[in-house]
Amino acid sequence: MKGTITKNFSWEEFERSNKADELVIDNAIPDENVADNIRALVFNVLQPLRDACGHPLKVNSGYRSKALNKAVKGAANSQHTRGEAADIHEDNPFTLAWLVLHIGLPFDQLILYDTFIHLSHKRNGPQRGQILYDQSYKSKFRERL
Repeated sequence: MKGTITKNFSWEEFERSNKADELVIDNAIPDENVADNIRALVFNVLQPLRDACGHPLKVNSGYRSKALNKAVKGAANSQHTRGEAADIHEDNPFTLAWLVLHIGLPFDQLILYDTFIHLSHKRNGPQRGQILYDQSYKSKFRERL
């Protein structure tokens, strides 16, 4: 897909993957259902977060085709494969995660990693509001939400 989803997010950044390019894996958004899930994630979580933090957010990993998800050793049932998740780079992921909670964004999962946060949102269904910490999360202060 081409073009913008919102003023600060594009379809291209959800399809972009260095690993897919390296392995010549097609990572194009396959259908309207996945596109609608990405729209819901961006409209309900990512764009409001971008507006609140006041600086650009870099999508490390957005949509992942099943082949790409397997290549990066993602979870078999990863929300990335349904367009429901994005990994957002942040020098201090705790600060970004805190902001998600502070402004009350409707997330399904928030996972803190050492250099990014994983955010997911279900278009159809209740949000679990689940907060997890990856084993790589080694914040200088061992901050917990």
